Amino acid sequence: MAQKTVFLERLASGVMLGAEGYLFELERRGYLKAGPFVPEVVLDYPEAVLELHKEFLLAGAEVMVALTYYGNREKLRTIGREGDLEALNRQAVRLARQAAAGGDVLVAGNICNTWVYDPQDKAETSQKVRQIYDEQIGWAVDEGVDFIIAETLDYFGEGLLALETIKKYNLPAMITFGSAQDTLRDGYSYVQACKILEQEGADVVGLNCSRGPATMLPVIREIRQAVSGYIAAQPVPYRTTEQQFAFQALKEPGKERAFPIALEPFTHTRFEMAGFAVEAQEIGVNYIGICCGAAPHHVRAMAEALGRKPPASRYSADLSLHPMIGKNVKEKDKQFLDFWKDEP
Repeated sequence: MAQKTVFLERLASGVMLGAEGYLFELERRGYLKAGPFVPEVVLDYPEAVLELHKEFLLAGAEVMVALTYYGNREKLRTIGREGDLEALNRQAVRLARQAAAGGDVLVAGNICNTWVYDPQDKAETSQKVRQIYDEQIGWAVDEGVDFIIAETLDYFGEGLLALETIKKYNLPAMITFGSAQDTLRDGYSYVQACKILEQEGADVVGLNCSRGPATMLPVIREIRQAVSGYIAAQPVPYRTTEQQFAFQALKEPGKERAFPIALEPFTHTRFEMAGFAVEAQEIGVNYIGICCGAAPHHVRAMAEALGRKPPASRYSADLSLHPMIGKNVKEKDKQFLDFWKDEP
């Protein structure tokens, strides 16, 4: 019972800061393949996963999320590694727990959209989704997670299946939707879906991925007004707009769509993500985080904006010490200041 309540006790005591985006960051570092985005890095380079966990921990993340996103049977089959299914899922939780031992943080199991669910073939596909979720959650529970995050769900029906399966294991459930559309694929609005899931027993509801802060926060405000319990917001750190409200749609004029491996021109700065964290807190978001595209410097800035001082704050910027844009520019260098600063 203590395990069942620890996550909820943390939420009751104040805003929690999460950090995700493991697949994108590890792809940038050269450890997994864009396209399938299967987390085989967990088995092939476990030290890389552990390092990223530790970086997020030092930056202020309060949850180590096991890297089992897209670590399900169907996704592993696409790269010919279905036989590694259990080993990958168990190893992912062990790595998260190893990192969590370095701080007073929790460990979350993780399930996600399956690309299997089909409301036009609901009975058969629901059975397959239940199997996928039951396998992954079962191994996560065996390995000792504190709660389960089901995320980036683009069908309400899949969200219900996730919640149903998590509840079997008597762990807190955080269910968040993420879609490249303005509604979920089965027609529910985000607000409707979150409201119903809360009524069905989800401990935390909300949104993650797809939308950047600018296009996620308006929907989060509506969700906050519609539900009475805990809500979560974990946007991607990209400059989405009303016209291109999901990062899957982002493109520069005259160029192809940037998703998923040419998004750098749209990336938010650490200061912009810090601003998101403050605005989310003011709205009443209980679990504030960041998703695909995240890096530790984003997380540290968000933590500091929320009034925390994580270990990595020791290395936060102090530009007053810079030889050209700082306070003590040498006389010999002042003649070059026009190239460095707008004003002397």
